[in-house]
Amino acid sequence: MAFKPLIAPSILSADFAHLADQIAEAEQFGADWLHIDVMDGHFVPNLSMGAQIVAACRRVSELPLDVHMMIEKPENFLDAFAEAGADHITVHAEACEDLPQILDSIHSLGCKAGVSIKPATPAAALESALGTADILLVMSVEPGFSGQAFMPEVLPKVAALRASLDALQSKALIEIDGGIDAHTLPLALQAGVNVFVAGSAIFKHPEGIAAGMESLQGAIMEKQQ
Repeated sequence: MAFKPLIAPSILSADFAHLADQIAEAEQFGADWLHIDVMDGHFVPNLSMGAQIVAACRRVSELPLDVHMMIEKPENFLDAFAEAGADHITVHAEACEDLPQILDSIHSLGCKAGVSIKPATPAAALESALGTADILLVMSVEPGFSGQAFMPEVLPKVAALRASLDALQSKALIEIDGGIDAHTLPLALQAGVNVFVAGSAIFKHPEGIAAGMESLQGAIMEKQQ
């Protein structure tokens, strides 16, 4: 099924001293979602932001808030992030003992439900979620830190997921996160990705946020011609 490609700036790479202004600029220049990485220092080797940051983003933006929970026992925190204003909550298949139940819980909170997998995790790990998840997030770096290099070896997995979703005539979106820039985005788009998470390519672009957004948008347009 054909979907408009979406760009989701990851605020993990933003300047938190000027977060509201940077979000506003990304939104002004065409951001579709805001991606918020939640890390607990256990499931991944880094600590990041919690529900308070989601609530702060909600106060300054009407964009869909795409919350990526890289944490152990995510079921313990679903309510807090939904109440903070998350529109999408994505959990990791590797961290869920009962993935279908957790996806149902996310839906019951009024949020779109996503499930993510690390680069080494096979696409088969998402089989139980294909009929219920709204978002399938494939990590194209090892989760934990921004600024890593894109791992092209995940692209066959993306293509396999795209084929499975198309066979089901599913409206679920495939999202990719890690090392996305104007050079790697076309590869992921060709493999079947719908949503492109980009942090450094936007918030750390040498010519600024507007130029970062424009470079990604240009890569999409060029690939679609």
